[in-house]
Amino acid sequence: MEVLLSSPRGFCAGVVRAIEVVDICLEQFGPPVYVKHQIVHNPHVVADLERKGAITVETIEEIPNGSLVVFSAHGSPPEDFQKARERNLRVIDAVCPLVTRVHNEAKKYNAEGRRVLLVGHRGHQEVRGTMGQVEMTLVDDNAGSQLPDWDSSVAVAVLTQTTLSVGDTAESIAAIKERFPNAVVRNDICYATTNRQAAVTEMAGSVDLVLVIGAENSSNCSRLREVAESLGVPSYLINGPEEIDPAWLEGVNKVGITSGASTPEVLVESVIRELAPEIVTVLSGVEEDVTFTLPQELRGS
Repeated sequence: MEVLLSSPRGFCAGVVRAIEVVDICLEQFGPPVYVKHQIVHNPHVVADLERKGAITVETIEEIPNGSLVVFSAHGSPPEDFQKARERNLRVIDAVCPLVTRVHNEAKKYNAEGRRVLLVGHRGHQEVRGTMGQVEMTLVDDNAGSQLPDWDSSVAVAVLTQTTLSVGDTAESIAAIKERFPNAVVRNDICYATTNRQAAVTEMAGSVDLVLVIGAENSSNCSRLREVAESLGVPSYLINGPEEIDPAWLEGVNKVGITSGASTPEVLVESVIRELAPEIVTVLSGVEEDVTFTLPQELRGS
């Protein structure tokens, strides 16, 4: 068997920054450090931080008054910040700067009097955080959402979740533009999502099977699996070697492996060890050199 490793894969700059924020808080202030929502969508990462003293919660009400809390990379709505103030919490916001950009765009277009449409997946933490910024309407490309029944001349701005399928989002935007020809479109899919999907598209034609390493609740991981599957290649999303079904590998000579932006490389390595291939080929791809500065409160730490 040969394993083809997609490139780029794994951690993006926003995930690296978010994990570093929690690590620095644990080192500088000591445990416990509360984390509002999973810092990134990967149970291995979350468990590793919890072993060091992080405590993951889903609501502000679970955090004792006066505690330190890190808000997750996916972004949080303004009411979470308000609730934190009421409980005298010290907030370190680990939101990805590319998500913050979407929030700022929403505020800008709303202030200009445009009605804001957000293309995204209902219930995803990033979508909840974005929709809390200003009044907007969700177009859920997972659920085939109907577009709002507004006059076609209405001033519309279109924003997107950062971790969507490039192809599906293009279809959603095309439908919106057909309905609202004068819509301003900001395609906010991030560089890491775009690069990983392009790399999987390139790899799919050379393999018999694709394994995407990552968590089920990770949007960008799910999209990678969908992209490969849409190209006619059997594709599975697994979080580690224990989830491999031996039946998948019957008659398979070449396995393509990639991982989502919240997946640590150690999980990829563990899957390769389990497969025990004769050859591992690392494919060439886009070089990523993006880095983000830490939140102001932690700079110089």
